[in-house]
Amino acid sequence: MTTTPRRNERSRRAILDAALQLLSETGYPDLTIEAIAARAGVGKQTIYRWWRGKGAVILEALTDTAAEPAALPDTGDLRADLRTVIRATVAEFADPKLSATTRAITIETLSDEALAEQVRDQLLRPQLDSVKDRLRAGQAAGQARPGLDLDLTVELLFGPLYHRWLLRNGPLTEAYADDLVDLAMSAIAP
Repeated sequence: MTTTPRRNERSRRAILDAALQLLSETGYPDLTIEAIAARAGVGKQTIYRWWRGKGAVILEALTDTAAEPAALPDTGDLRADLRTVIRATVAEFADPKLSATTRAITIETLSDEALAEQVRDQLLRPQLDSVKDRLRAGQAAGQARPGLDLDLTVELLFGPLYHRWLLRNGPLTEAYADDLVDLAMSAIAP
């Protein structure tokens, strides 16, 4: 059994803060472990002892500063609540700074299965689970068909959005978000 070296919390915090500062200053492609180490006042070997690479550092920095995923609004109108969350996701993907970081981490997950698993478990799954919870409430209120495969329904909502974002084959707008929700609702409404 291997053990992870114990982390000094002050050094850990300095590394994560430095990584986020540099990310905002230079962007992900130009971010280096050496620059993070210099800004944090630690040796780069410290970073490599605790993380596999810059993708893992940035992921931890982002998840460490992120709030717990909030429950989706439940206004009693499933369509309106889904529009709220899809519009918010579109806005995040349309923000050039956020999008650049997300793209870079997405690229790294293609060749790093451990990082991909962390991204799924720490970033995506909590958010998508909150959507499933709202869909369940919609089912209970008679606004969504009983017996829906909720995982597939979530993919129906977010898959086209990710596709458009990844391939840049169309604008990310509120109108697009609304059309996407309307189309999904036509498939899931009773």
